[in-house]
Amino acid sequence: MKPLVAIVGRPNVGKSMLFNKLIGQRLAIVEDTPGVTRDRIYGECEWAGRRFMLVDTGGIEPNTDDQILTFMREQAQIAIDHADVIIFLTDVKTGLTANDHDVANMLLKSGKPIVLAVNKMDATGTLNPDYYEFYNLGMGDPIAVSAVHGHGTGDLLDECVKHFPPETEEDEDDDTIKVAVIGKPNVGKSSLVNRILGQERVIVSNVAGTTRDAIDSYFENESGKYVFIDTAGMRKKSRVDESIERYSVLRATMAIDRADVCLILIDATEGVTEQDTKVAGLAHEAGKASIIVVNKWDLVEKDGKTMDKMREDVRRDLSYMTYAPVLFISAATGQRVPRLFELINYVNQQACTRITTGMLNNVLEDAQTRVQPPTDKGRRLKIYYMTQVGVKPPHFVVFCNDSRLFHFSYRRYLENCIRNVFGLEGTPLVLTVRERGEKG
Repeated sequence: MKPLVAIVGRPNVGKSMLFNKLIGQRLAIVEDTPGVTRDRIYGECEWAGRRFMLVDTGGIEPNTDDQILTFMREQAQIAIDHADVIIFLTDVKTGLTANDHDVANMLLKSGKPIVLAVNKMDATGTLNPDYYEFYNLGMGDPIAVSAVHGHGTGDLLDECVKHFPPETEEDEDDDTIKVAVIGKPNVGKSSLVNRILGQERVIVSNVAGTTRDAIDSYFENESGKYVFIDTAGMRKKSRVDESIERYSVLRATMAIDRADVCLILIDATEGVTEQDTKVAGLAHEAGKASIIVVNKWDLVEKDGKTMDKMREDVRRDLSYMTYAPVLFISAATGQRVPRLFELINYVNQQACTRITTGMLNNVLEDAQTRVQPPTDKGRRLKIYYMTQVGVKPPHFVVFCNDSRLFHFSYRRYLENCIRNVFGLEGTPLVLTVRERGEKG
């Protein structure tokens, strides 16, 4: 699991700008008004050979002044709960404020590693004398940074990496499968986890959004060892305060990132909603093995064709996930819940599949014989060979003469050929196209 670094600080100290500088691409919207971050607030970084997730808690800012303190506390709390290292960002232009002190006290009590950074130190060569007042926070030497120009960011990341847990800890228990239970609010995620664990571990109520956090539960049975991660449901923007929405999406994303298998829960009484497609999209984009679990099946009036029709609807609405098996269950009655384990084991195994280069190239040859590669203005696409470079999800690289000739439809055709021969059910595939001689 990648270490998590959170950027915390009061509004308008430049959290999003620093986040963008460290991520190296403009993911968050940056403007000079507090509270405009409405874009992605997490991304992956690499520094000194370590990969880690970076979170911009600036994605959640208060709408009115009297909420600032509450938000600062909530925001700092999230960082305390989840992060391995916290970057506490302050602003040299406004100096040390009461809010800074308030957040600093919370962070210090947490016992988590904290790296204090003083932003907007834009001049080089001279140190703004106001920098020294930040020693009053009692957090050791502040690191002077300029999110605009990037000065000091190397020192900042060096300091963060020092506090990362050792890399060896990552594979502590290889045979435990981590399962993220994701879906919109009130779809029955907590009920399913409780049904599996056989005890009330997670608060269950009919109010959408009672689970505000990701909760891990270890479970072992004859099928294997599992950690179930019950996530906060993702809400519709219009129906909820923006800040809570941000947190729930962030938490679900972090849970997906940690998981081996995602259970995407859908409410049988509602069918696939727009919200469901967003949740499923996160798991798909993260390349995770997934199972579509249609819950509350006991509440649906059925005839002989109900299940087939529902399956067709799910396939149509989640058309980018045709690889994911669909299972109809009822967390309330326990119907078909035991079947989940064999499916979880199966799709996890599929995501770890390795295929030899020889076998892949036999499939490739056969595919090209049956459907000729496309041509454009007299040039034909030549595919030389294919090899697998990774698992979870299975990742294949195809070498050809001209990647521009590699149309999307032919890529999809090849993916289907691989699936027809090797199965790979329940897992996305990654197909990278390279020209011969191109370096990886």
